[in-house]
Amino acid sequence: MRKVYANADEALAGVLEDHMTIMSGGFGLCGIPETLIEAVRKTGVKDLTVISNNCGVDGVGLGVLLESGQIRKMISSYVGENKTFANLYLSGKLELEFNPQGTLAERIRAGGAGIPAFFTKTGVGTIVAEGKEIRDFNNEAYVMEFGLTADVSLVHAWKGDTEGNLVYRKTARNFNPNMATAGKLTIAEVEHLVQPGEIDPDDIMTPGVFVHRIVHVPNATKHIEQRTTRKRDAA
Repeated sequence: MRKVYANADEALAGVLEDHMTIMSGGFGLCGIPETLIEAVRKTGVKDLTVISNNCGVDGVGLGVLLESGQIRKMISSYVGENKTFANLYLSGKLELEFNPQGTLAERIRAGGAGIPAFFTKTGVGTIVAEGKEIRDFNNEAYVMEFGLTADVSLVHAWKGDTEGNLVYRKTARNFNPNMATAGKLTIAEVEHLVQPGEIDPDDIMTPGVFVHRIVHVPNATKHIEQRTTRKRDAA
């Protein structure tokens, strides 16, 4: 099965529809599938539910889909750094399902592992638990959370081979591996594309069985959300 596509537009051709659920890897702007996100924007699909730790920043990453009005609902754990997000939410034009960060990560991991639900202490006694089942284990209250899956998962990897085996680099690993397992169709953009056998099996973080389509993005932009500097000491 051919997995490598010439570009992101081709990789998404015939895949996206209105009202779909999409997972998008990354943390802040680190490890985001920016090329694939831009390709989603160009398709014009709308009323999307997007699962991601955050929603990029204004004009970068998932922020471009907010600006184009293509996202109906976000399932996230952090929504700062994005004025467009705040304005849309406060005006009632964007739905938000807020999750503690660890809970969001586990919901995605559970979905990819075929686990429909699990119990956690995180959120008990707060608005996070409202309307959810609470169960007692060893005299401690736990809230039930459901696993998450998506119609399409978009991930970014540092290296991948033509069979879809992926390697992530440092903190850009973040949500990408879990999301790669939780999508019915997973599309990966990779910075370095190599042939099968060129990646040590012990280094593979996402096996190719989870990846359906690949796009080579050799010159991915590495954005910095906030740059903090100090004045140089006088000589």
